[in-house]
Amino acid sequence: MQLSVIIHFLDNEFHPEYQENYDNSGFLLGNPDTEYTGALVAIDLTPDVIHEAVSLHANLIVTHHPFIFSGIKRITPANTTGSMIFSLIQNNIAVYAAHTNLDNLSNGVNGILAFQLGLTDCHILRPMSETSSPDIGAGMIGNLPYPIPVSAFIDHVKACLGLPFLRVSDLASPAVSRVAICGGSGSFLIDDAIRQHADIYLTGDIKYHDFQRAEGRITIADIGHYESEQFAKQLFYSVISKKFSNFACFISQQGRNFVNYM
Repeated sequence: MQLSVIIHFLDNEFHPEYQENYDNSGFLLGNPDTEYTGALVAIDLTPDVIHEAVSLHANLIVTHHPFIFSGIKRITPANTTGSMIFSLIQNNIAVYAAHTNLDNLSNGVNGILAFQLGLTDCHILRPMSETSSPDIGAGMIGNLPYPIPVSAFIDHVKACLGLPFLRVSDLASPAVSRVAICGGSGSFLIDDAIRQHADIYLTGDIKYHDFQRAEGRITIADIGHYESEQFAKQLFYSVISKKFSNFACFISQQGRNFVNYM
């Protein structure tokens, strides 16, 4: 089977047409006429992930973050991106990314995060204006089965995401029942979460003044960029393995969080 077959399948599953206009999702590098041997899935493309793909004889790497994001002026081994492009081409490995389009699907990054947290009755926090579907857009909001103390919910979040601690605003309410989430960087949705009466908003990359914006109207918790998107690997693996069961698919063991806790 040629790579073009699985690329077509991934496009149908992850809909690159729903990516934000600044993004670069989809088929990024490779020869679609190459025979497909297997896939390795990761959050980010790194030299270690490429070496892992070579050792596993997988000639397709599927990532959440596109490794070619902004313009590339030079491709040389002198920088990491150039070095990886050389390595990928030399080893005949293709790369596919599903980024903001996966964020904008109801069964994508936020859908699987909501499932992990045990949220029910979920819907998109900010539907995409370019579509008529309420299931396409940024963030997600849902309910807990019953209200719980905010401290207990924060402990639950830490356990689900493997977090040693959270950065949290002043607590707006002693209990949590309605939860808004956005995988990755989601400060742009704070007002949406407030308007939809969320008790707490979970996202990554929150700045000091973002916490200040809560003003007692909502509790904001920074759950980390990588941590909030980590389950995308399992999503990629599940989708690919179910469709192409005769071909090996691996979850990268070399992917890592670029933020360390000390």
